Amino acid sequence: MNLTITPMTSSDWERTRTIRFRALQDHPDAYGSTLEREFTFTDQDRNDRLSRPRCQTFIASCDERDVGLIRGGPYDDDAGLFSMWGAPEARRQGVAGRLVDVIIAWAVQQEKGKLLLDVGDANESAIRLYESKGFLPPGVIGTLPPPREHITEHQRAISLPTTKGLSR
Repeated sequence: MNLTITPMTSSDWERTRTIRFRALQDHPDAYGSTLEREFTFTDQDRNDRLSRPRCQTFIASCDERDVGLIRGGPYDDDAGLFSMWGAPEARRQGVAGRLVDVIIAWAVQQEKGKLLLDVGDANESAIRLYESKGFLPPGVIGTLPPPREHITEHQRAISLPTTKGLSR
């Protein structure tokens, strides 16, 4: 598999929108947002999302077909992993693991102490992936926002190596 992972810029909003819609259609109960909500966003909203400081979206592609998405951004005083998705045709081929590695590297560059994420309690494949990367549950639990507050989730965290004080 010839996998490429590319950081998105504001000019990539249409590409990002397309894969975000695919993710929300494929796993509607895995995200804080809904497809219906995302349909209300304007082109400028999408452009602004990709222009936020201290945030980065990456798309994985294979043979010029987008097959994965991940986003990093602030999570309280730490870094957060958001919007993780792998296309059905790319699952169990290492795409999700590579995307998580990219976000971990991005979070280290942000000089954050931890990388946090929230994952649905019933999303066993995602939980296994995050466990394999060293994410542990610190005991924080919650639910998705309405209208899916019946879906429970828990936080996972990984401590990051610090680059402060290292000479190059």
